[in-house]
Amino acid sequence: MFGITAPKPAAATDLIKDGSEITFMEDVIAPSDTTPVIVDFWAPWCGPCKTLGPALEAAVTAAKGAVKMVKINVDENQALAGQLRIQSIPTVYAFHKGQPVDGFQGNIAPSDIKRFVEKLAALGPAPDNGLADAIEAAESMLAEGAFDDALETFTAVLEEEPGNALAYAGMIRSHLAADRLDLAETLITTAPDGLATAKEVEATRAQLALARQAASAGPVDDLRAALAADPANRQTLFDLAAALLANDQTEEAISTLLDLFKLDRDWNDNAARKQLFTIFEALKPTDPLVLAGRRKLSSMIFV
Repeated sequence: MFGITAPKPAAATDLIKDGSEITFMEDVIAPSDTTPVIVDFWAPWCGPCKTLGPALEAAVTAAKGAVKMVKINVDENQALAGQLRIQSIPTVYAFHKGQPVDGFQGNIAPSDIKRFVEKLAALGPAPDNGLADAIEAAESMLAEGAFDDALETFTAVLEEEPGNALAYAGMIRSHLAADRLDLAETLITTAPDGLATAKEVEATRAQLALARQAASAGPVDDLRAALAADPANRQTLFDLAAALLANDQTEEAISTLLDLFKLDRDWNDNAARKQLFTIFEALKPTDPLVLAGRRKLSSMIFV
């Protein structure tokens, strides 16, 4: 729909291959126009080559396509080795835009290999994060109030990767943000087995519960006035917290529920504690409001 293509890791034969003087242009020079190519000159009888080669391959694989590697056996490609003035092995050259841009001779430490590969990777194009970038864009749309655009992007991601829990939860949250609670609930209740228990989807269950409560919450000012007249009214405290949540005043809502728990922790079958847990589940576990709220609630529970 959006031309979003899931990133596919390059096959080992694409990243690392054996080359020759016949295929040098095809394997090294041409690909280096877009992706830096490391050329490892080695020979079967070379002891250091047996250590350096695998270490280079591991570093290239870890770069996930940002660089490529071609291995040249100098015994089988003496003309090429002579043309490139290979005096000893192992010798490593790096090509970019058809030209040698870096290199070294002999074995080097793993940390130096890592830096060598990272330096080359920086010469190439910025990595295409594919679906991750699409999800980030959809989250931005959602934050800016473009709910339908966010929904369409999350849907497109899910079409490319049906098991993507972030995209599925994003679809639900798009409906919640647009106050389409029934559609959100349908997605939650019909989530495929592989997605239904994902933490991202589980969080939307709590978000839906809070949204249902917010739909029937009274005006904040009226509830504040009622509470001022009767500060110990448990139901008013609970309703005020729901109204505050409906107005995106989450921090004050948590504080109000903590006040209710402190006043009467057993009221209405532990309603304050249950509501606090629902809020915590709806937010990210690392949210400062969650961390602070859990600490305060714990300190009250164990008093």
